[in-house]
Amino acid sequence: MNVRLHPLTFVVGAVRELIALLAAGATGLLVGGMSTAFYFTLAGLALGLLFHVANWVTFTYVLHDDRIELRRALIGRSVKSIPRDRIRGVDISASLPHRLLGLAVVHIDAGADGGEGELNAVSLREAERLRRVLLARDAPAPPQRVLGRMRRRWYVYAPLSGAYLLTPFAVAGSLLGTLYNLGDDLGLITQERVESVGHDVVGLPTALALALAILVLIAMPVMSMIAFTLFNWDFTVRERDGSVVAERGLLTRRSVSLERRRLRGVELADNPFERLAGVTRLGALITGLGDAAHRGRLLPAAPRPVAESLAARVVGAVPGPLIAHPPAARGRRVVRAVAPPAGFAALALLAGQPWVAALCAVLAVPAVPLGLDRYRQLGHATDGGRLTVRSGSLRRRQVVVEHGAVVGWRIRRTLFQRRLGLATLFAAVGAGDGGYSSADMSEADAVALAAAITPDWVAPFLAAPPGDAPPTPGGARRT
Repeated sequence: MNVRLHPLTFVVGAVRELIALLAAGATGLLVGGMSTAFYFTLAGLALGLLFHVANWVTFTYVLHDDRIELRRALIGRSVKSIPRDRIRGVDISASLPHRLLGLAVVHIDAGADGGEGELNAVSLREAERLRRVLLARDAPAPPQRVLGRMRRRWYVYAPLSGAYLLTPFAVAGSLLGTLYNLGDDLGLITQERVESVGHDVVGLPTALALALAILVLIAMPVMSMIAFTLFNWDFTVRERDGSVVAERGLLTRRSVSLERRRLRGVELADNPFERLAGVTRLGALITGLGDAAHRGRLLPAAPRPVAESLAARVVGAVPGPLIAHPPAARGRRVVRAVAPPAGFAALALLAGQPWVAALCAVLAVPAVPLGLDRYRQLGHATDGGRLTVRSGSLRRRQVVVEHGAVVGWRIRRTLFQRRLGLATLFAAVGAGDGGYSSADMSEADAVALAAAITPDWVAPFLAAPPGDAPPTPGGARRT
């Protein structure tokens, strides 16, 4: 049976059209005064309502046993069919107008093959029913339980992440740019007025300028915490109907469902500031998940023991302790960190730019501890069912994947790695980035690790000629 969207979709659409109506009125005011502005606004209102009425009348959806069909019939007729067995997730979001009216937007993700579909908007009860039915499988689903919940005191970790620290100012910059362009079009901003403001700013007392600078520095972490709170309010991770469901948001509430049968692992990520505070971010690795950086988020910022505990509930315990890589890898990490600024310094010196060369030489000094830290962060481990690899310094990532998620191996040895007895082991995984590498392992350890996880794949390549001894793992240290 064909089902239409909720009739109150008109109201939600009307709220979205308010900005367009204001723009139409402003255009009419510039063109011909108040009367023209009134007619422009009236025409915009009529066109907006006509559009939403036509969209509601011509759009229907039908739920079958094996698929969902989205049908639209305005001038031409189009039918989009999404097979249920290809659906990766069903996300439910509700902006403030939606929540006030008891409505929600249902987003259906079926990966690259099945495409995407959106129902804007249906009742909350219908949204939950669609998610339950579209993600239902033959196996009985475990009962609902809470896997993890973000505590409000963790919102203070927001300034440690550069994304939330700069987001409010990016929004403010866009708003100021829009106001400037509007004022320029209206003739309110002239060169004389800009120069006058510039002279007034330059002429401010030193104490006042210093106070303003301090105020901006204080406002940055405060605004980042506000932005973090708006996006991640009451962040809760639940297990429901065979899926891991992450719910978050204050003004716009979003619910993302991640099917357990497509869950291949997790990723723990942090930066140096977060490491000093013992904080990390947790994300899920899902097969065929679009926009995984946001939709796969399980914890935006939390103490590392809490994140590891949630990871254990989702995919199992994080293997450890990590096996450190050979000392020969330390020199490679330092050289790779120092080489770019040192190379630019040499080129600038040859080009007759001593100041640029000196600046690059100065930048090469902190690159040494950066390279040493990159070496300290290298590590890998495995247990009976999971593999974990860790790398990076400014953005450290530790990935935990199930052994069954590995679909292939690649061992790479450059000329310099062969001279040092090192190799990079790349594990191909059908989720997340498509694969993860463990750089500068010993050659024997790389082969032994791959053979321990998938012995049937690697054994044919380890068959030694008569009289030759098979490779054995090198001496590895544990950290």
